[in-house]
Amino acid sequence: MSIQVRRAESDDIPAVKKLLSQVLEVHAKIRPDIFIPGTTKYTTEELEAIFADEKTPVFVAVGEDGQIKGHAFCVITRQPFSTNMKDFTTLYIDDICVDEGARGQHVGTALYDHVINFAKELGCYDVTLNVWEGNDAARSFYERMGMGIKETMMEVIL
Repeated sequence: MSIQVRRAESDDIPAVKKLLSQVLEVHAKIRPDIFIPGTTKYTTEELEAIFADEKTPVFVAVGEDGQIKGHAFCVITRQPFSTNMKDFTTLYIDDICVDEGARGQHVGTALYDHVINFAKELGCYDVTLNVWEGNDAARSFYERMGMGIKETMMEVIL
């Protein structure tokens, strides 16, 4: 299957919302104490604003059949968090999802490669993302793509 990756457009919102629902359900199974099943991360209005903002590029992977097979939400940020860190630009992957029916067809690789190339074109220092503990398939995928751990967030539930 041939995959084309491009910027998301308003017409893509229904398909992107379907993907957002799929990824939410994965997270809700892992952390039902945090995520609410049957919801999505963004409303239609929020997606329109995100798609229009140059600092929050969203990419969609489109199959030969014209259907959206996956998405990657990104955020361009400037570091540092404090005066003791070097100044650099990071491309943060806020959300990435491959449609359940398209998994194993290299859609994730096409999206990831596109994001990496986009970040290089921008002159970013790095590309980062968060993976929820328990999402072993996602973590394994990112490790195969060459990503390593930058920092670890820990918690205690009260």
